[in-house]
Amino acid sequence: MNYTVITGASSGIGYEASLAFAARGKNIIAVARREEKLSELKDEIKAAYPEVDVIIMPVDLSISENVYQLYENLKQYQIQTLINNAGFGNFDSISEQNLTKIQNMLNLNIEALTLLSSLFVRDYEHVAGTQLINVSSGGGYTIVADAVTYCATKFYVSAFTEGLAQELASKGSQMKAKVLAPAATETEFAQRSFDVPDFNYDGTVPQYHTAKEMAQFMLDLYDSDKVVGIVNGETYEFNLMDPIYPYANRTSK
Repeated sequence: MNYTVITGASSGIGYEASLAFAARGKNIIAVARREEKLSELKDEIKAAYPEVDVIIMPVDLSISENVYQLYENLKQYQIQTLINNAGFGNFDSISEQNLTKIQNMLNLNIEALTLLSSLFVRDYEHVAGTQLINVSSGGGYTIVADAVTYCATKFYVSAFTEGLAQELASKGSQMKAKVLAPAATETEFAQRSFDVPDFNYDGTVPQYHTAKEMAQFMLDLYDSDKVVGIVNGETYEFNLMDPIYPYANRTSK
């Protein structure tokens, strides 16, 4: 049995992506901090798609040791797709940002994603049909005022994933690496970013997608031969593209 592993699956894009992949008959391993939310997801998937196997793994990936332990736990399963969706944002000027929160954001957005991606590539690089999808942001290609540190983490995600995609292609590897870059999406992202209990997108955000729409865009990226799936921050159209960042392939003489 092959599995699709989705981190940050307790809400938002991760939750809807789990439902979307399950609708295609993909077995799901859902990873997030909140066990009760993962249990709700499992119940919803099993009610709609009883033939799909759903495994939940509650874990806080902002802690390095937990990332390694998660991957050890995943080794008993055959993974077809790994979706690194876990992450959060922050809106503050750099001089005023909470450094404890920032450190956790760096750990989750950058370190956990890098470790899981690297471990997955080591084991599955030459397995046909495997995909790695890392969720970045429109802020991974444009620096947004008062979100500079967050955007910097997503610039890393975009550059790392695009570079990995180029590296895999140059080696003739079977695995495909892709990056999804949403714009404003109706999730818990704003609540966590602004540290508020509630956030109403209607009337506050001029334009946005729903998490369900973004999950469909992720499937479009999954089905394509392109590396980047990005939402245009002005038109909110979704575009599938070749790598955006320049890549210098220097071969040894």
